Formats: sequence, C-alpha cells, structure tokens
Amino acid sequence: MSSTFYDEIGGEDTITRVVAAFYRGVADDEVLRPLYPEEDLGPAEERFRLFLMQYWGGPTTYSEERGHPRLRMRHAPFAVTPVAKDHWLACFRAALDEVALPPEQDAQFWDYVTHAAQFMVNSFE
Repeated sequence: MSSTFYDEIGGEDTITRVVAAFYRGVADDEVLRPLYPEEDLGPAEERFRLFLMQYWGGPTTYSEERGHPRLRMRHAPFAVTPVAKDHWLACFRAALDEVALPPEQDAQFWDYVTHAAQFMVNSFE
C-alpha cells in the first residue's frame, strides 16, 4: 500500500497541531476573527481539521459528516477579501513554522494552502 501525504507528515497528530496553531493565530487576528461568527472557534477548527485530514489522504470523516467540501459555496456568506486572504495565509504560515515539517512537506502543504486561499477570495471591497 502506498503512503499518502497524510501518512508522511504524521497523520492526525500533525494536522491537529497545524490547525490548532492556525486557530490560535485567527483568535488574535483583527481581520479574521470577525469572519468566524461562532463564539467559540472550536467547531470551525474541527471542520478544518477534518477537511485537511481527508484532503491529504486520511479518514473521510469530513465528507461522511458534511458531504462534499464545496469550499467556495461554504465560504460565500463571508466576505473573503484579498486582505483577509493575506491574514489567513500569515496565520497558516506561522502554524506551519511552529510545527516545522521537513522542507519538502512544508512546501507541498504551503503550495496547496496558498492556491486554495487565492481561490476563496470572493470580495474586493
């Protein structure tokens, strides 16, 4: 059986660490925090964690619980501006730096999130 990127980076433990570090940044970010309407960032953190686990080849719990990701549709209610994208990427970069994946794996993860973040921009106001 071939290993997935999920397996290569350390599976659930690593993705949980990346996402937790990311949401610590979001919690303190003046641009991003208002985009999360829930009092507690926990539910958003869990959804993102399950999504990334599935995306990288781990368990398919995300789709089992929520259906197809449909990322643009799910983010449509929120104004994702270029400034918000930049803040999102800064928080994600800090999270990846904190977890300190090997350079090749870090680059692969970063490449995905930078493309995904650009794709999610839906407002220029």
